[in-house]
Amino acid sequence: MRKAFLPLIISLCFLLESIFVELMTIESLASKRIVVPHFLIVSIIFTTIYGNRKHGLMYGFIFGLLFDVVYTEVIGIYLFMLPLVAYITSWIMKVLQSNIVIVSLVALLGVSLLELGVYEMNFIIDRTDMAFSSFVDIRLLPTLILNLIFIVLIALPLKKYLESYAEALRND
Repeated sequence: MRKAFLPLIISLCFLLESIFVELMTIESLASKRIVVPHFLIVSIIFTTIYGNRKHGLMYGFIFGLLFDVVYTEVIGIYLFMLPLVAYITSWIMKVLQSNIVIVSLVALLGVSLLELGVYEMNFIIDRTDMAFSSFVDIRLLPTLILNLIFIVLIALPLKKYLESYAEALRND
């Protein structure tokens, strides 16, 4: 039962992103800021660090493709970026301690890498003409604040679940 719960958690994070965007549309129109929830990558990063690296990368590929098919017009950006961010964070965590504060900061770094990678890919293929300084001010900083709030709310319960998930995997 514990093993079947992880895909549900990650799927829920995937769905929560679109629900959050739908609920925030009216309020964000009044502001010039762009707030992007990245609950999916946060859950994948936590899975990679506390659960199983292989499962984190696998969920990164699966949900990256799903994200591209459902939300973007360019197939491949999230398919490439989600597993790459998961891999980079797992590599970083080989050097750092895996306490909740460090993992939360690394998750924010992962969100930053994802946002920067998507911005650069869109800039290269001429899908955006936003200057980098505008991108940081209008999109990156508000996105990091929103995802920090999400991390603060979800980090401890997700950590506990993923540690028991990893233990169940080791026992099998």
